[in-house]
Amino acid sequence: MEAASAIADPVRREILLLVRESPRTAGEIADHFPISRPAISRHLRVLRECGLVHAEATGRQRVYVLDPAPLVELADWIAQFLHQDAWSQRLDALETEVHRTRRARERAPKPPRSEENSA
Repeated sequence: MEAASAIADPVRREILLLVRESPRTAGEIADHFPISRPAISRHLRVLRECGLVHAEATGRQRVYVLDPAPLVELADWIAQFLHQDAWSQRLDALETEVHRTRRARERAPKPPRSEENSA
C-alpha cells in the first residue's frame, strides 16, 4: 500500500505517466516540471522506495523505468469497492439504452408504404 501514498502526489503521478511512455533520465523527467531538480530527485526516490520505478545505470546516467507491479495490489484493493454493484450499473445502462432506442423509433418518420405491398 506504499504505492497509494506515493501516487497521492500529482507530480509523482505525472512522473509515472512519463516513464510509462518510455524510460527516461532524471533530467528528461525534470524538464517536464517547473520545479527544481532536487525536488524531482526526491519524488523519484519515493517512487523507487515503493517499487513503482527502478533505475537502470546507463553510462553515467540513471534511466528510470516503470514497474507497475505495486499498482496491481492497489488496483485489487480498489476493485472491491467498484465491482460490488457492477451488475446493477450495467442493467441500468441497458435499461437506459432500451428507452433511448424506443424513443428514437417512435420519433423516426415512418417510410411511405408502397402500392405493391398493400395488394
